[in-house]
Amino acid sequence: MNIAIFTPNQNPYSETFIQAHKNYLKGNVFYYYGVGEHIKIEGHQLLRTGVSALIQKIKRKVFKKPYHYLWTNAIITSLKKHRIDSVLIEYGTHAYHLLPVLNILNIPIVVHFHGYDASVKHVIEHCNYYKDVFALAHKVIAVSKPMEQMLLQLGCPKAKLVYNVYGPQPEFLEVEATFSKQQFIAIGRFTNKKAPYYTIMAFKEVLSKYPEALLLMAGDGALLNACRNLVKHYNIESNVKFLGVITPEAFRGYLSESLAFVQHSVTADNGDMEGTPLAVLEASAAGLPVISTYHAGIPDVILHKETGLLCEAHDVATMREHMLSVLNSTDYAKQLGVAGRVRIKTYFSLERHIKKLDKMLII
Repeated sequence: MNIAIFTPNQNPYSETFIQAHKNYLKGNVFYYYGVGEHIKIEGHQLLRTGVSALIQKIKRKVFKKPYHYLWTNAIITSLKKHRIDSVLIEYGTHAYHLLPVLNILNIPIVVHFHGYDASVKHVIEHCNYYKDVFALAHKVIAVSKPMEQMLLQLGCPKAKLVYNVYGPQPEFLEVEATFSKQQFIAIGRFTNKKAPYYTIMAFKEVLSKYPEALLLMAGDGALLNACRNLVKHYNIESNVKFLGVITPEAFRGYLSESLAFVQHSVTADNGDMEGTPLAVLEASAAGLPVISTYHAGIPDVILHKETGLLCEAHDVATMREHMLSVLNSTDYAKQLGVAGRVRIKTYFSLERHIKKLDKMLII
């Protein structure tokens, strides 16, 4: 099997699930990244070079071809050269961008939705509600049960739709959770749908009982500065640490010593929602309880009072109580964490995720 993966960006730190596809799918993977005329193929020469590129430019001018003619032709030529058997496109929006290519292809096409592409209103409208994408795709992947319903409502044929949650890297299942510190860990982009300010607000109320507790927040994003200011306003800078972008290895280190993973996900005003956050799966695989919200795919994975503690979105008071629950009893935190690891191994392993994806690409 020769598989082409198309993604808008090469190696963004927050998209480790796409890197898992690149590294673990069976067969030879050709990784196309970028948009339009800037699309490249990792580890290979440029799509358009030398005389062939010049000829295509002349054809476009002479025959008045559309703007996408050059890069569409270059991609099709490349796919034929590498004898591609099937295509996996990351994000419904990228599939919409690649429609000029998809209209020409006669091989299996799998479109993988991830979150904002299935929920942000203006994005869905811009992509014409994915009508052409659904028509041309052989399979469409949803990473949460709510996303599955949203794609059905948009018109995706039920026979094409597949529910397939990500899986954490196996290294997370090897983490030895020691629960050695009064510490919470959060990781992710500082965006509206992750509402990091709510996590800070809940944690601030915890400090009246546990003044030595720590909250570690890793990642970057538009709301980072606002969250820094909030921490300064509360005068809790010694209790809340902003780590910046960290490696998976560093994340596992923090997981090994923390009491719980925390994230207060909400639906943003523009409709933006999570899929199923990979960090939630990773933390649970590491044996930590997850303290989060009933949002998107989180309750698909985390069972309230069995593998973690969930509250309604915007309910800061209840999130505070959940943080206090694991601070009050390390044994309770361990109980939730052990059950969570078992659940991930059983139902949400990376091996299961990749096997299901492999089957879809061999049609």
